[in-house]
Amino acid sequence: MAPSSLAGSQRLLITVLAIATGALVANMYYAQPIIGTIGPAIGVTPELAGSITSLTQVGYGVGLFFLVPLADLVENKRLVLVTLALAAIALLACGVLRAAGPFFAASFALGLASSSANVLLPFVAHLVPEARRGRVVGNVMAGVLTGIMLARPLALFLAGSFGWRSVFWWSTALITLVGLLLAWLMPQHRPEIGLRYSQILSTMLGIFRRSGTLQRRATYQLLMFGAFNMFWTAVPLMLHAQFGLNEREIGLFALAGAGGALAAPFAGRLADRGLFRIATIGATGVFGIAFAAAGWMTGLVGLFALAIFAVLIDGAVQTTQVMSQRLVFGVPPAMRGRVNAIYTTCLFGGGAIGSTTATVLYHRGGWEAVTALGTLIGMGVLAACLAERGPLKPIYSPKRLT
Repeated sequence: MAPSSLAGSQRLLITVLAIATGALVANMYYAQPIIGTIGPAIGVTPELAGSITSLTQVGYGVGLFFLVPLADLVENKRLVLVTLALAAIALLACGVLRAAGPFFAASFALGLASSSANVLLPFVAHLVPEARRGRVVGNVMAGVLTGIMLARPLALFLAGSFGWRSVFWWSTALITLVGLLLAWLMPQHRPEIGLRYSQILSTMLGIFRRSGTLQRRATYQLLMFGAFNMFWTAVPLMLHAQFGLNEREIGLFALAGAGGALAAPFAGRLADRGLFRIATIGATGVFGIAFAAAGWMTGLVGLFALAIFAVLIDGAVQTTQVMSQRLVFGVPPAMRGRVNAIYTTCLFGGGAIGSTTATVLYHRGGWEAVTALGTLIGMGVLAACLAERGPLKPIYSPKRLT
């Protein structure tokens, strides 16, 4: 195969991987804006409707800790295809089930299977040389953020036009298509490691304890992604209360916010040039300022300004995410699955905390309380970055951690 043809095949594979990660992560967010419609249809009271998304998130968290480390043990292509098949079955079940118990079980299974998005991310790092890794990881991370940002408005549009079950049928079709493409394009990757599954899990604490960079970056992103989820959980409530927007109009606002995904490829190029610290400092500064300014928006001009601040917040989170993943993927290939499992467990744990915190803060202190906490988080992470000493390099752990 000619070099140009090989490069073209690799670009196609990376594009499909970006779509796959975005499609899998989107499964976490489809139900959030339509739980008020799903609940009565499956016999769940309004007070318990939120448990639909909670169970999906719990399943995702279980998958992050127990399924993602299998990437260091099991042939990666087989693992991905099996979990994609499980995700498609769970989505189809969510689209047809009418009883609460089975629907909850399917939601948990959906979250569990969707965590395989984090098997694909370290797999991408295996495909490219270190000099281009940040750029490629940035492109794939753009797919992740796009999936997060498009899931809610897409769910609102589909549910409003074709009924809420069409949301799950749409995702079933998308996941099936992605699975077929990966079965065709994805090369096999068999980890070269002589550990059992129990040993894989037991070494994770040691890896985290001995890597200061992983500790810092996981903490930064836990806080940043928590504030990001806090913003996007509270802003629909504020847009409806203060600006009178309906569900479709809030969906359009969320689409505008998805523009922040464009920051990922640019951030990847900065990472490949080794500009980890300066990019992180700049992004966290922008994040805190945008959060602070978002608390003062009123009127039509304020609505447009708020959309700009939403893009800046999303772009800042995306930038720090790419920087962090470029750093934590600097471990030997045999450890990337476990390192990514640790990192993403912290990341999505922060997201779950942020979503819960947002509703409490908004109902008790209003939009100003939400933006004040977001500003504090951004400035706190900025201060921590400025306080770091010594050169910032990708983490490397000795063989005793493998």
